[in-house]
Amino acid sequence: MSSISCARTSYVDIEASCIHPSAPLVPAVGVRNIIQMLAVVLGAASLAACAQSSVVTKKSELLPASQQASLEHNRKTSFVTNRRVAVTKKHTPFASHSEPQVASHGLASFYTEGTQTASGEKFDAREFTAAHPTLPFGTRLRVTNVGTGRSVTVRVNDRGPFVSGRVVDVSYGAAEKLGMVGGGVANVKLDVVQ
Repeated sequence: MSSISCARTSYVDIEASCIHPSAPLVPAVGVRNIIQMLAVVLGAASLAACAQSSVVTKKSELLPASQQASLEHNRKTSFVTNRRVAVTKKHTPFASHSEPQVASHGLASFYTEGTQTASGEKFDAREFTAAHPTLPFGTRLRVTNVGTGRSVTVRVNDRGPFVSGRVVDVSYGAAEKLGMVGGGVANVKLDVVQ
């Protein structure tokens, strides 16, 4: 009889009894059933995963193209960190009206002839006017003769001078006040007044 009882025990029972002599013996049929159940559960889980992905795909096919693009963009950007860049601007306070801006330094000349200015005004040699290459018409300039220290305020109403190295042409009246008529030219400093 002992040989029959040994025939009923399986190899698993023998191994289990060798490892844990006090553990109860599990029949091979029980182990087989557990393995089969595990295989069925894993198969069902993988089928469910496949079915779920196909449902998601079919739902996304029903979405308009703009929403699909938005979803794709969201998926891509969710992995990318958004960076913000701070742009700073240097604060420049308004210029004080009491302090004139320095326009330039250089040679000034004067002119006495002409009938019409570039601004359309009639030229008058006795007025305190000037020709400047770039300043807007109507700009008021303080022209200071560096050699004598004399200064006069003129209004830009013409374009010029067209001689290299010169920064302004003043009218004859302004040139008299600056004390530059005898020399024809003078080293001057220009300050924008208004």
